[in-house]
Amino acid sequence: MNEEIEKIRQQALSELKQAQDAESIQELSVRYLGRKGRVTRFLRNISELPKEERPAAGKRANEVKTELESAFQDALAHLAEKQQEDEQAIDVSLPGRQPPLGTLHPITRTTRMIARIFERMGFGIAEGPEVESDYYNFEALNIPKNHPARDMQDTFYVSENIVLRTHTSPIQVRYMETHQPPVRIIAPGKVYRCDSDLTHTPMFNQVEGLLVDKNVSFGDLKGILTAFVHQVFDPQTSLRFRPSFFPFTEPSAEVDIRCVMCRGDGCRVCSDTGWLEVMGCGMVHPAVFENVGYDTDRYSGFAFGMGVERIAMLKYGINDIRMFFENDIRFLRQF
Repeated sequence: MNEEIEKIRQQALSELKQAQDAESIQELSVRYLGRKGRVTRFLRNISELPKEERPAAGKRANEVKTELESAFQDALAHLAEKQQEDEQAIDVSLPGRQPPLGTLHPITRTTRMIARIFERMGFGIAEGPEVESDYYNFEALNIPKNHPARDMQDTFYVSENIVLRTHTSPIQVRYMETHQPPVRIIAPGKVYRCDSDLTHTPMFNQVEGLLVDKNVSFGDLKGILTAFVHQVFDPQTSLRFRPSFFPFTEPSAEVDIRCVMCRGDGCRVCSDTGWLEVMGCGMVHPAVFENVGYDTDRYSGFAFGMGVERIAMLKYGINDIRMFFENDIRFLRQF
């Protein structure tokens, strides 16, 4: 009987080596270990053996059964592992798979677009700290302590003399302190004000510009800004300069453009006026030049500033500034 069970064992293992898939292995398991399998029938027939042979035959049959169960399970596991490796293998004959790529945030895109336009006009880029002293944020820009103009900007105070900058104009002052004319720079960066609604956020982005040289006029300012607007939008976009007030420029103006939504016919975006405000500007106030040691008899200059979010909203037709900061992937994927 031991020879018979050994023969069953060897046949099972031999056939298992030839099995190529899980279905074949399952069939072998049923043929040898199922209710009517060869090992099962052998165990049932042990009772027909002489009494003295039964213990040894039963022990060996159970050992073979355990060995085959383990062999079939190991074969199935090895086959599953191999299939997984095959699925993960790289087929070099297939075309490459393009991984999903991110894209630049619309504010970053707009800032870079603005910078490129002014760089083509010969402007450099200057940077400065976002946590600023009261002197650079206000006093050096002709806004002394207790001046009513400070109410124009709702300021975050870190301490009595330290603020989160409310504009990037402090960069212009810092730059002029260390550079003699001619000066031609833009100053992009984040700024902070206590304001939050559909068109304002506590943190937003600005790009300010400064040009100082001999014989600089308001006409130069108008020409630079007209060229800028035409490159951002289109050459048909009209501009107008409205008198305004800024402590650090004199004269000062607000720059409006024909509504890019309705082309001046009047709509909800422009409050039916046909015009949209895009930036402020003016000739640099002599007091600012005096604070940085520039000779006001030799040099003149102009400055301008714009909100990047404002330009992006007009360029891309966005009506709520908060969408830039909500990180809604459906919104960002459009850019």
